[in-house]
Amino acid sequence: MTIRLAAAAMAAALLAACNPPAEQTAGPAPSEQPEAVIETSLGDIRIMLHAGKAPVSAANFLAHVEAGTYEGGSFYRVVRDDNDRPEIESPMNLIQGGWGFEGLPEAEGIAHEGTDLTGLSHVRGAVSMGRYEVGSATTEFFIMLNDAPGLDAGPDGRNPGDEAGYAVFGQVVEGIEIAEAIMNGAAGLEDAPDGFAHQFLAEPVTIHAIRRVR
Repeated sequence: MTIRLAAAAMAAALLAACNPPAEQTAGPAPSEQPEAVIETSLGDIRIMLHAGKAPVSAANFLAHVEAGTYEGGSFYRVVRDDNDRPEIESPMNLIQGGWGFEGLPEAEGIAHEGTDLTGLSHVRGAVSMGRYEVGSATTEFFIMLNDAPGLDAGPDGRNPGDEAGYAVFGQVVEGIEIAEAIMNGAAGLEDAPDGFAHQFLAEPVTIHAIRRVR
């Protein structure tokens, strides 16, 4: 089964789990907020996935987790006050990781679940999908270290030509200090994509594995 088909099947299962029969609605379904641990060379980051609000994005992430896609990946890009675009009044703080800056080459992009649809936002600790065009997200994700509403959907976003924003699908619940340490690493990689050398870590932080734990 391909990653795309696996993600679609998992999304359907998560949706079903989040909409149980009436007699089972006393508490949240076990699959509504699955959790995963990102094991890095600096320590572990535990995240909770918004499977009920962003089922496609959450299912895609979990499908790649189950397939072992992220083993040997890395956090390779950091954005912070000293290296964000100079014209930005409110810099964003984040770390980006996964397979590579352009995503997994053989994976098809997933449907975009904008914050206007999910009701989520790019607050500190939010986990969101990296992308170029709408519908191009595959494996890359980023973790926010500050509130950055400019990444949400809407006309006041950081990318004026694209009001779709980015797709939040999770939240850090443990290990935010590890994400902070990654963000504060030395940046400046000569062979980074054009225009991004100042944001690429000189020594990327290895992702040993990502494990689903709940």
